[in-house]
Amino acid sequence: MVRWMILSLVLLVSFTSTGDERLAAANKLLLNQLDFILLASPNDEMRQLKIELASSSPESIQQASATIAGFWQNNAIETRFDSQVHFQDPYTQALAAEPQVDNYLQVSNRLKYLLWLEENQAWPAIAPGVWLHLGDQHIDIPMISKRLNLLGDHPQADTDSRTFTESLHQAVLRFQRRHGLKQDGIIGPATVRWLNWSPFRRAQALASNFVEQHRYLASVEPTYLLINIPEYQMVLVDHGNIALSSKVIVGKPYRQTPLIKGQVSNLVLNPSWRVPRRLLKYDLLPKVREDGSYITARDFEVFDYSGEKVTKSDEEWRDIAKGPFHYRLVQKPGESNTLGRYKFFFANQYNIYLHDTTDKHLFAKDIRALSSGCIRVEKVEQLANWMASHLVRDKQTWVDMQIERTKTQWFAFDEKLPLHLVYWTSWLDRQNTPQYRDDIYNKNQRTNQLNSNTIRAQTQVP
Repeated sequence: MVRWMILSLVLLVSFTSTGDERLAAANKLLLNQLDFILLASPNDEMRQLKIELASSSPESIQQASATIAGFWQNNAIETRFDSQVHFQDPYTQALAAEPQVDNYLQVSNRLKYLLWLEENQAWPAIAPGVWLHLGDQHIDIPMISKRLNLLGDHPQADTDSRTFTESLHQAVLRFQRRHGLKQDGIIGPATVRWLNWSPFRRAQALASNFVEQHRYLASVEPTYLLINIPEYQMVLVDHGNIALSSKVIVGKPYRQTPLIKGQVSNLVLNPSWRVPRRLLKYDLLPKVREDGSYITARDFEVFDYSGEKVTKSDEEWRDIAKGPFHYRLVQKPGESNTLGRYKFFFANQYNIYLHDTTDKHLFAKDIRALSSGCIRVEKVEQLANWMASHLVRDKQTWVDMQIERTKTQWFAFDEKLPLHLVYWTSWLDRQNTPQYRDDIYNKNQRTNQLNSNTIRAQTQVP
């Protein structure tokens, strides 16, 4: 009798202990998700929920799981949570609230590491005051080596050496590559600025972009063209598979490429270029005022507002450009045409489009916010050929026109190609390496204004 009583007590303690462990595990799982959410979208409801989770009661687990799952689902991120299902086990319930997307766990683990860095590692500003090159000696090099080590770019760092070694040089190259910087291995102002980004700021950028990216991609079509403006990159997706990737040039900060959805409906071979009024005023007319031959040298034709062609001498154009200019310029198709050989048209209120360019050398630049709003594509011929193969209705005319360089031809599509112009500044790439890009249009105002103390207040329980 006594032995049975002892055994029953042991079993009771064991079951209770297991239940407590499951409850604690569920609590930890939900707190991790709340940290993620508070980084991505700080709000009072989630902060209060984090306070209530401190009680670790089954009721708080249930409420938190439902609220957290609701956040993910409202952002088009799938979970296994179902409010109609009664979960006996708190850990299973908390697990059901987690996002069911491919890279969630990788991003979540990276965020946990960045939050740990913020709490456990000092992050003072680095300001060497000079450009640091391979072989240089400097007092800040040990701190730079340690920081690159903590960020995963310099696993074999010697944090005592003041010498810019080859090992550090390779680490700097890796760091520059994943921040969209010029890969020269030199520690200059742009590299230093990214080195000074705090772990909290990195975590906030990664979390907010994760939510925005998955929310957006949840509604895209199986085949589409997507351009991430801060990345200066285009990707063509054909039924879920990447068919083409290419560098692009986008609008300058004061002539921004808009964030829009569209549909490419036509491919233009050997396009002419009707110069937009704003571009004419600020870019071309100053050149004509300096040299009236600019118009004829660049194969422009001039028309009055009634559509009649106007011919004048170079000296006359130079003088006319100094006053009100009541004409429009159209550049003829050909080798010198600014749009190059291909133009991809999609209807939009901004009069922008994708096109080729004669300035191919600009694709070698790391900062490619250089256009007046339109998008120039490096692998433009490959993109045109894919469209010709998959979308162009009149394929025979396309073949016949390949040797033609001065005649403009529009090609209609059997079906339109969806186009998405997006703005994502942070993500994990296919190798789960964190990528960051400059906020070239200064759209991430909240991220830019947050400091580590502000973010810590958002993610910690008082």
